[in-house]
Amino acid sequence: MSSTFKEYLLKSTNSLDSKEIEVIQSLWSGYGKISRYQLRDSSIDTVVVKCIALENAQKHPRGWNTNYGHQRKVKSYQVETYWYGNWNLRCSYHCKTPQFLGSYSEGQNQWIILEDLNHVYPLRRYELNIQEVKACLKWLANFHGTFLMQSPKGLWEVGTYWHLATRPNEFEKMENLELRAKAHLIDKKLNQCKYQTLVHGDAKLANFCFSKDSTQIAAVDFQYVGGGCGMKDVAYFLGSCHTSKELEQYETELLRYYFSELKQAFQAKKFDFEFAELEIEWRSLYPYVWADFTRFLLGWMPTHQKINKYSMKMIQQVLSNL
Repeated sequence: MSSTFKEYLLKSTNSLDSKEIEVIQSLWSGYGKISRYQLRDSSIDTVVVKCIALENAQKHPRGWNTNYGHQRKVKSYQVETYWYGNWNLRCSYHCKTPQFLGSYSEGQNQWIILEDLNHVYPLRRYELNIQEVKACLKWLANFHGTFLMQSPKGLWEVGTYWHLATRPNEFEKMENLELRAKAHLIDKKLNQCKYQTLVHGDAKLANFCFSKDSTQIAAVDFQYVGGGCGMKDVAYFLGSCHTSKELEQYETELLRYYFSELKQAFQAKKFDFEFAELEIEWRSLYPYVWADFTRFLLGWMPTHQKINKYSMKMIQQVLSNL
C-alpha cells in the first residue's frame, strides 16, 4: 500500500492503523483488486478498498487487447469515482449502495474507499429462487425510479458496457449479417428512448449482495452507470440468472412485478406525464435490449451460454419489426 494512501485512509476513517485482511477479487484484465481492510481504534470495523492500478493491466482474457478498450476501461473508473462522489448519496435504502468514504489518486494508481456491505449483506448468490429475483428487480425499479428523467452528468451519456458505440471491434467480428445490417437501427431506437433514467450498466447477479434472509439487497460496481432505458438493466439481470426455459416461463410475471414496483417509485414523485406512457415505451424496448446485448455477445464470444433460444427469438422479433 502506498504510504500516502494509507495516511489518507486513516484520516478518512478516523483510524490509528489499518491492515489488509482479505483480497475479495481481482479486477478484470489485471487492473487492480478489491480488498477488505481492518481498521484500528475507529468507529468503523472494516472497509472495502477498490485499488485501481492502470499501469498493471494485463492481456484481456478473451484476447481483446486494444488501446480503444483500455481507454474505455480507464474512463469507466473515472465514471465510477464520479458516481460515488456526486450521485451515490441519492440512493435510498430501497436501492442500497455502499457508502462512499473517499477516493485518492497517485500517478496511475487510484483507490476508492467504501462501506463494507458484508455486515448487513453478507451473501453472494449464484442462483436465485423467484422471490430473490423479484428482490433484485425491486432494487432496480427503485434505482430507476430515483433517477428517472435526470441527465447523466459526469457519467456515461449512454450507460452499459456493450452498446454499439463502445464495441466497434466486436461489431466487425459479428457474422449474423441481418443483425449486423440493422444494429445501428436498434442502437438508435434505444438511444432515442423518450423516458430515460440512469441504468446501473452491469446489473448482473454477481454485482448484487444479499442479507442473510435474502430480502434486503445492495448493489456494487458502478463503472458503467449512465443514461438509458431501464429495460437495459432488467433484461441483462434476468439473463444473468435464468436459463432460456426460465426466461420463457417467468417473463410475464417478472416484468409485471418490475413495473408494479417502478410505478410505486414513480408515484412518490411528480412528473408531467403518466406512468402508463413510460411502461408502454419500455415494454416495447425490452426485445430491443435483448437484441442489442446479444449483438455484442455474437461479436465478443459467439459461443457464450447467454446466446440461447430465448435471446435468438428476441432478435428475430426485433428484426421482423425493422
